[in-house]
Amino acid sequence: MFHANIFHTGTWLLWLLAGAVPAFVLRNPLYLALVLGAVWIVYSSLGRATPMGSSWGSFVKMGLVLLAIAIPFNALSVHSGQVVLARLPGGWPIIGGPITLEAIIAGAVNGLALLTILVVFAAFNAVVDHYQLLRATPAFLFQAGVVVSIAITFVPQMVLSAKEIRQAQRIRGHRFRGVRDLLPLVIPLLANGLERAIQLAETMEARGFGSSVEPLSHRQGILSQLGTLAALAVLLVGLSLVAFFSEGDAWGWALTVLGSAGLLIILAAQGRRSHRSRYRRPQWHARDTAVAFACATVLAAVTAARLAAPETLYYSPYPPGSLLPPFNAWVGGALLLLTMPALVAPRTTGIQAPGADYFTPNAPPMAGDQ
Repeated sequence: MFHANIFHTGTWLLWLLAGAVPAFVLRNPLYLALVLGAVWIVYSSLGRATPMGSSWGSFVKMGLVLLAIAIPFNALSVHSGQVVLARLPGGWPIIGGPITLEAIIAGAVNGLALLTILVVFAAFNAVVDHYQLLRATPAFLFQAGVVVSIAITFVPQMVLSAKEIRQAQRIRGHRFRGVRDLLPLVIPLLANGLERAIQLAETMEARGFGSSVEPLSHRQGILSQLGTLAALAVLLVGLSLVAFFSEGDAWGWALTVLGSAGLLIILAAQGRRSHRSRYRRPQWHARDTAVAFACATVLAAVTAARLAAPETLYYSPYPPGSLLPPFNAWVGGALLLLTMPALVAPRTTGIQAPGADYFTPNAPPMAGDQ
């Protein structure tokens, strides 16, 4: 079988970036369909058997609901196009007017983009090791890293809890026929969520979360706050010059870079106050290099196409555009490289515990392995 944790956490972050950028940037149904297919292949090979893999269906259903909403919303609010399918009274506010085929297609493309974004993040949530993801957070963002890690796992855990509670209620003879029958599901779900939150707080308190951070003196605290405020002010002035004054681009970019550098220096100094220990660092293998190169190729192809031929990346069915979307074979081939994790993942029979820093293929677990 395949196992997702044979890849480095940084590899999965690069893969997420390479899949999310086309999903956010492109508005071409052909490219979006390629991204969907590539992400589905990776999930089927690496994420289906993981604990978080069961939440995939919920994200897909949510995306399909958004797709179903986007089509009529765009068709009823945008009345442009030449192919008129129906016509509502013009006196009706907002929705009055012709319903065109072009508006329906545009709504479907927007809904497909939302579906693609959800599917990319659902696949990443299923294949990434959340323990390693938390450990990869910079030291000065350890608190934000904990919050993000909890937020990422919240929805999948709630979905799993809802399925377990629903199965238990069905065994007891309860049947869900309407909204009123959801009370035996909602109350245990809320109680389970509160119990999990209390257990998490007790665990963090017992392990001394945040106790390894060296306290700042009164003078150091004031200097740190003033430095952060000054860096943010310089960054704000620089961005304002770039956005509102075309003749001040040089000064604007210089101040933006200066403010960003100052902010990073202050945050890095804050991170040195947090002491971390690692049992074993995750290893970077040749397959990680292959996936990273494929992700870099995807990003480079999308960036180059946007600079050289942006008309091939976007699709608008409204006149004077064509109903057939454009397609660049080079960009399409590059998007297929998103399947690289599934192609280079070795077949293994090893067993890995959640949060382990290593993975041993074709071997039983050793005594003392955790």
